Amino acid sequence: MSSEHYFSQKQTSEPRTKVLSDTLRGNYLSFTTISGTFSKGRIDPGTKLLIESCVMENGWKALDFGCGYGAVGIAIAKAYPQAEITMVDTNERALGASRLNAGANGARNVSIVRGWKENNHFDCVLLYPPFHAGKKVCFGMIEQAKSFLKADGMLQAVARHNKGGSTMKLWMKVVFGNAEDTAKKSGYRVYLSRKNG
Repeated sequence: MSSEHYFSQKQTSEPRTKVLSDTLRGNYLSFTTISGTFSKGRIDPGTKLLIESCVMENGWKALDFGCGYGAVGIAIAKAYPQAEITMVDTNERALGASRLNAGANGARNVSIVRGWKENNHFDCVLLYPPFHAGKKVCFGMIEQAKSFLKADGMLQAVARHNKGGSTMKLWMKVVFGNAEDTAKKSGYRVYLSRKNG
């Protein structure tokens, strides 16, 4: 049985593509998804909730942390053309799909990169943690997100509340000293933590 997951760096399975379209944050967008990435068959309801409800402003620098095929970062980039969106993933196939989709949707204010190291850079980090990768990975991403944020910057993360989300929210509170629910739908919630000082 293959141990390959969407959070693996390299995918060896035969690539299969599908085109998905939806109106997200007021723009009709189309995405080519590819096997070996998260939720390749549909735009996941957690993804949609994060896109539609996240706090965002033009002029901000935002990080789509674990971008997959790019739905979150591209939707936000199109809705906020004066924002600077950086999209990061470890999955090479996901990065390729994100680049393809950014071009196809005319998202010119995005940078798509393998990793990020600079601290205190972003006003906002958007995260849909890969729960199948395990708690250690997800909690580590929350800790990294804090280091990437400017003072008063916000981590906004989405999860199924009863399938790991409630634990994630508690860890966000440990790391940031605060965490609140900002949106919920169909069992999913968006949690927000602010970096103080």
